[in-house]
Amino acid sequence: MDTPLTRDALAKALTQLPGWAHEDHALVVRWVFPSFGAVLDYQADAREPIELADHHPTWSNTYNRLEIRLTTHSAGNRVTSKDVELAKTLTWLAQHHLARVA
Repeated sequence: MDTPLTRDALAKALTQLPGWAHEDHALVVRWVFPSFGAVLDYQADAREPIELADHHPTWSNTYNRLEIRLTTHSAGNRVTSKDVELAKTLTWLAQHHLARVA
């Protein structure tokens, strides 16, 4: 079973994740992309790293806005290092798709 991060470890992780917050026991980010097509391109490009991590985010988008929520089910739907690592990858990818924090 994955171990949830401590409060201190979570606070430290958030310093490395621009735009991300801890809400309702999840890592959450809201981005705005240049267009609807840019969101779709981002989601398509995120597919491979998500599959490789074997960790699937909850996300929703409306037009050019995307919200992503990360928790680890095997840790009681709490944040683990697995979530932090995926958030770093998704952030890097979002920057390359010209996303900005909503």
